[in-house]
Amino acid sequence: MKILPTRAASVSRQGLCTALLVASLTAAVGVSPPHNTADADDPAKDPKNPQGMPHGTPNLTLPDLRPNGRPGLPGASGPGKEDTKDAATGIPATALDAYRKAAQRAAADMPGCHMPWELIAGIGQVETQHATYNGARMTADGTTDKPILGPQLDGNGFATVKDTDQGLWDGDTVYDKAVGPTQFLPSTWAQYGADGNGDGVKNPNNIYDAALGTAKYLCAGGKDMNRPEDLDRAILSYNNSRSYVNAVTEWMRAYRQGNVPSLPDRTGVPSGNAPAGNAPSGNAPSRNVPSGSVPSGNTPSGNSPSTKPQPSKPVPPSPGTKPSTPPTKPPTKPEEPHKPTPPTPPAQANRLEPVGDGKAWATSAGETFKERARVLVKDKSGKPMAGARVRFVVSGDGAAFTDGSTELTVTTGKDGTAEALPVVAGLKIGKVKVAATVVGRDLPAVEFAGTVSVLAAEQVVVVGEPKLQADPNSAFADRFTVKVLTKDGKDVVGSAITATVTKADGTTPATEAGKAIGPYFKGPDGKRTWRLEAGTTDKDGVLALPTLLTDGKSGEYVLNVTTADGKVRSFRLTVKAPTVPPPAPAATATPKA
Repeated sequence: MKILPTRAASVSRQGLCTALLVASLTAAVGVSPPHNTADADDPAKDPKNPQGMPHGTPNLTLPDLRPNGRPGLPGASGPGKEDTKDAATGIPATALDAYRKAAQRAAADMPGCHMPWELIAGIGQVETQHATYNGARMTADGTTDKPILGPQLDGNGFATVKDTDQGLWDGDTVYDKAVGPTQFLPSTWAQYGADGNGDGVKNPNNIYDAALGTAKYLCAGGKDMNRPEDLDRAILSYNNSRSYVNAVTEWMRAYRQGNVPSLPDRTGVPSGNAPAGNAPSGNAPSRNVPSGSVPSGNTPSGNSPSTKPQPSKPVPPSPGTKPSTPPTKPPTKPEEPHKPTPPTPPAQANRLEPVGDGKAWATSAGETFKERARVLVKDKSGKPMAGARVRFVVSGDGAAFTDGSTELTVTTGKDGTAEALPVVAGLKIGKVKVAATVVGRDLPAVEFAGTVSVLAAEQVVVVGEPKLQADPNSAFADRFTVKVLTKDGKDVVGSAITATVTKADGTTPATEAGKAIGPYFKGPDGKRTWRLEAGTTDKDGVLALPTLLTDGKSGEYVLNVTTADGKVRSFRLTVKAPTVPPPAPAATATPKA
């Protein structure tokens, strides 16, 4: 690899002790809680892990972060030198958004991993320069307009990895190739692939999916990025090279310093990203070209030496003819050089507005809201903007979209609007909220609010035929199960149930000296109780009470099952008296001889 002169000082740092580098990075994250032992799904534990074997030549150029200075005085402070740090650490807006979203998901799904987005960005930079290798561009949803493919892993300079995906992702049915912005092998993607943009597809060519898949892969096996040894093992499992670890951690350090400009995206046109057939699609680097982020602009385009046009030779005049004399023209004023018209910058979302009457939503527990979250995206001129990506997130006790997710991304249509799936309420009363934001733009969120209530209960019926008698110091054989219905016989979902045990009169609590006697439940604290908040009915209006236990007190008791509306179902219980064993027969005296 050719290293630019301005990078020479940076590259020489690769000989530094990596342990000190990793330790300094993890110190900035925080103190790690007790660590979980790596389990069987940890790729770092597998010496034959194909992802860690040579599968390409990553770009190991380190960031050049020298401070500003005047020309001729490298490193000295003062004006006159362009801020190379901004250029070195800038990340395209979509890639930056994808890395941060992946870290947020990792924090929710794998909190013990402590995954920093800067680590994912370091992988993305070293592998494909944030999905821009070989002129690739990203479409509106974060998918590269053409596949980024590594070399064929046929053992010639790289590992030997036979085909595992029937050419689905890499277009090769004989050997595998690394695929996408973070260069996953198809077999690794099959295990760690993720849906990072909520479109229901796990696509290694999509920066959101690839970034989340990278986080899952690095965290696998219970690794904690706050621990230097885990961070080191995680990166080595991605590419078993100490130089690779140095490069990734140096970029991670650079991004951690905080100066990470969001660069404009170079929008691409979707191509399907499905390589066809056995042969490379033309996007893959050769075995001698790095599979990481080698800028394609370093190779001159145009005619090769073999096809370089030769200068034409002058043709001599024919015999007997006079050489023509070119007419003399008066000197003219030289034309002004043509000034190229600057390209029109791509439109950006400037405003997010709700669509609808603005009224609060309302439904019953377990039911689907009739209303749907719908927003309008406008550009700076106030016109509706097509192709903007809007993320909808639903929150509330048990609430979710109809596909079971709590987060999804929708692209605006020609009219600039995006609409989320309907929302299904949870099984408890309370509030539901849907928040809409524009991906990659720091615009105020639009929120939709809903209220979840419970249908009015009219009757409580018994499910099954529970036995109403039990022995002392034992338990009732059957759990008491009830079903709550409305006046017209509809199931009441989310009805709160209270169970109480009384004496035979049905009203006096079954207690003595403040302690429960007779049949009792175990409360949340594990102690006996005659009154229990038993929970809420399920989607069918049914609730099974916990097991009802007995002590040594026999007699008649009543179990009342009461809804929040005051509807009651009573069970008359009997705790049988202890069984007295028959007396032992008296011993018969043996007559003496």
